[in-house]
Amino acid sequence: MSAAWESGWWHKAARRESPNFGPRPAGVEISLAVIHSISLPPGEYGGDAIERLFANRLDWDAHPYFATLRGLEVSAHFLIRRDGQTLQFVSCDLRAWHAGVSSWRGRTNCNDYSIGIELEGVEGGPFEPAQYYSLARVLRAVSRRYPLGAVAGHEHVAAGRKCDPGPGFEWHRLARSLRWPRRMFACLAP
Repeated sequence: MSAAWESGWWHKAARRESPNFGPRPAGVEISLAVIHSISLPPGEYGGDAIERLFANRLDWDAHPYFATLRGLEVSAHFLIRRDGQTLQFVSCDLRAWHAGVSSWRGRTNCNDYSIGIELEGVEGGPFEPAQYYSLARVLRAVSRRYPLGAVAGHEHVAAGRKCDPGPGFEWHRLARSLRWPRRMFACLAP
């Protein structure tokens, strides 16, 4: 375990530090992974706009859409690009700012007890095979280090407010890849 992780940083992810994080509440275990989707501007892939957003360095005037995000301070623990490249922005030991107002199985403030994983993509759109492969690798690594008990989409923890990753995300594909019980996946659980 020590070879794969150091202070909440996974060695197989490229490290990009975000200032948008805080401490987790004392005694709280990481039990949830929240899957998101993001592209900046929407529908455009590649480039460094997502990294700049998470680092509070996005040029708000570089694209009309960016002006709608002005002043936003957000982050995620991981970003998985279309080609499967995995970046890490916040130590998993710390609280990233990804879920916002949220609730999972009656428990509020999902950021306190979750790992946020962004997939480069659009809400409802398809994701690449390389992303599913990398996502499964990240989830396996996280589950070896933390007591992960469930995987949900942003749409499941912020219903009515968020719709990502949306209907284009193949939950069954991820479940088959991981070979975890169906109860661990928000939309597959009975």
